[in-house]
Amino acid sequence: MKMTIVFLFTSLFVLPFAGYARQDDSLRMQKTYKMDEVVVTGTRNETDVRHLPFTVSVLNRSTIEEDLRLSLLPLLSEQVPGVFATSRGLMGYGVSGGSAGDISLRGLSGSSSRMMVLIDGHPQYMGLMGHPVADAYQSMLAERVEVLRGPASVLYGSNAMGGVINIVTRGMRHDGAKTSLRAGYGSYNTLETEFTSRILKRRFSAVLGATYNRTDGHRDNMFFEQIAPYVKFGYRVDDHWHLGADVDFTRYAASQPGTLARPLQDADQRVSRGVTSLALTNDYKHTSGGLSVFYNWGKHWINDGYAVDSEGNGNPRLYRFNSRDRLLGVSAYQSGELFRGNRLTGGVDYFAVGGEAWNKYVEGNRKDEREDIADKTLHEIAAYIDFRQHIGSFLTLDAGIRADHHSRMGTEWIPQAGLSFHLPFAIELKASASKGFRYPTLREMYMFPPQNPDLRPERMWNYEVAWSQSLFGGRLAYGVNLFHIDADNLVVAVPREGSTPQNQNTGSLHHNGIEAQVAFRINACWALDANYSYLHMKKPVIAAPEHKFHAGAVFSKKRWNISTTFQYVAGLYTSTAPVVQEEYLLWNMRVRYRFAPWLHFWVRGENLLAQRYEINFGYPMPKATAMIGVQIHF
Repeated sequence: MKMTIVFLFTSLFVLPFAGYARQDDSLRMQKTYKMDEVVVTGTRNETDVRHLPFTVSVLNRSTIEEDLRLSLLPLLSEQVPGVFATSRGLMGYGVSGGSAGDISLRGLSGSSSRMMVLIDGHPQYMGLMGHPVADAYQSMLAERVEVLRGPASVLYGSNAMGGVINIVTRGMRHDGAKTSLRAGYGSYNTLETEFTSRILKRRFSAVLGATYNRTDGHRDNMFFEQIAPYVKFGYRVDDHWHLGADVDFTRYAASQPGTLARPLQDADQRVSRGVTSLALTNDYKHTSGGLSVFYNWGKHWINDGYAVDSEGNGNPRLYRFNSRDRLLGVSAYQSGELFRGNRLTGGVDYFAVGGEAWNKYVEGNRKDEREDIADKTLHEIAAYIDFRQHIGSFLTLDAGIRADHHSRMGTEWIPQAGLSFHLPFAIELKASASKGFRYPTLREMYMFPPQNPDLRPERMWNYEVAWSQSLFGGRLAYGVNLFHIDADNLVVAVPREGSTPQNQNTGSLHHNGIEAQVAFRINACWALDANYSYLHMKKPVIAAPEHKFHAGAVFSKKRWNISTTFQYVAGLYTSTAPVVQEEYLLWNMRVRYRFAPWLHFWVRGENLLAQRYEINFGYPMPKATAMIGVQIHF
C-alpha cells in the first residue's frame, strides 16, 4: 500500500506533463531541447536524427555526470524507455551463475545475444557466450550514449537483432588539457574512484582514464573489486583525415553468495576483459567514411561454488572453469552525396569470433588434469548498402539491405525501410519495417548440453510508428512510439525422451509495446522529465518488465545541483518456473555543491524508501544506501 500511495503522489506531480513524451534525446540539463540531435548510430555518418526512421535516444555528457554512478546501465534503465538492466547488489554484475547485468531492449535480452553494445561503433561481447560484459561499460568512457531501439542488423549484423547501445567515447573540442578526479565512499564499505585526463594540442589528442572500485556487498560472501584503465589517442593528419587508437581494459574479482534458498560457498571468479582498436577516418564536404580494425579478448576463471546445508557442510567442486575468447573485426564504409538531398552509404565487415574453454581439476584423482570443452573459431563476412533521399523539406525515404555470410550457416539477407515526415509545428512522424537476426553462439552450438552444431539463425521483424514534437521554442519536447515484434526460429532447449534436452530452432516471440518520453525545461533552474514503456508479451520473458515508469526533476542554481528520480517497475518476471513477478518503486536522490570552481562535494542516496525487492530471482537487493564524495576539476 505504501508503494502505491507514493507512486500515485509521483504520478500527480508528473501528470501535468504526461501528455508529452520525448523519444529522441534526454537533454534535461540544456536550456532548450533540440529536435535536430546529430547521431552516428543507425547511419555510420553524422546525421540529423529527424532524418532517420528509427527510434534513437541520446544521453549526453551532462546527464551522465549528473547521475554520479560509475556504471552506465542504471542510467540507461531509468532514462530510456524499453531498456532494462538487471542487478543483484550495490556494485558489480559478474558473469556465470547468479550474475546480473542482463540488458534487455523491448524484451530481447543481451544475455541471449539479441541486443548489442558498441563502443565507437565496434561490437563488444564475450566471444564464446555471445553476451555483453556489463562490468566493462563505465561512465568515464562516455561523451554520450546513443540507443537505437529496434533491429540494427543492416549496419551491425548478428546480435543487433533487438537494437544497439553505442557508447561514444570522450574527447576535446579545443586546445588545452582538462583533468577530473571523483571519489566516493559509502554503504557496505563501498569505494568508488575515477580519474580522467583529456588533452588536445593542435593535431594531437589523448584521453587517459582509470577507475578503481570495491565493495563488501550487502550479504555475506558478496565481494567485488575492479580496476579499469583506458587510453585513447588521436592524430589529425589534415583537415579531412584522422587517425585514432584506443585500449580499454578491465579486471575484476567477484564473489556471489547464491540465492537465499540455496546459499553458496567459494562462488568466486576472476575476469579480465580488453578491447583495442585502430581507425582511419575521412570527412569531406560530400563524402565521409572510415576503416577500422578492432580486437576484443577475455580471460575467465570461475569457481561456481558449492551449496551448503544449515550447518555449513557441502561438497566443494573439484575443478575450475577457464576460458579465453576473442573477437577480431575489420570494418570499412564510405558515405557520399550522389546528388542533392541524397546520401548513399556502403560498407563491408569481417568478424572472426572464437575461443577455447576447459575445466582444470584442482582436487581429487584428476588433479592438474585439463578437460577440454571447446576450441572453435567461426567467421562472418558481410556487405551492406543504405540509401537515404530527402524529398523536398517534408519527407525522407530510407532503405537498406545487408548480405551476411557465416562460415557454417550460409548467407542471410537483411532488409529495412522507413519514412520520416517533417510536418508543420515541429512535428515528426516516422514509420519503419526492419529485419533483425542472430547467429547462434558457440556455447549454444558446441559447449554444454543441450548444444547442437546444426542450429540456424534466429530471425525477427519489427514494425514501428513514432510521433514527436517540440514546443515553446524547444523548452518542451515529447514523443510516443508503437511497435510490434514477430520473431521465429528462436533457439530453445527441447526435451527429448530418454536423453538430455537439445537446442533447436523451434521458439517464437510476439511482442507489442508503447514507449513515451517527455522533457520540459520550466525555467533556468527547474527541469522535469518522464518516460514510460509498456510491453505486452504472449510468453513470459525474464528481465523484461511489463510496465516501467520514470519521473525526474532537476534543480540547478548558483552552487547547487539537486536531482531526484522515481522508477516504478511492475510485471517483472524474475522466474518462469515457478512464475514469480516483482513490483517495486525506487526513489533516488543526488545533491552536488560547488565549493569552488575546481571542487565539488556530492551525496547520492538510492532506494530511499527502503523497498524489499529482487531483480534476479533469489538475490534480494539492498535497502537504502548512501554515498558521499568529492569531485576535483582542473
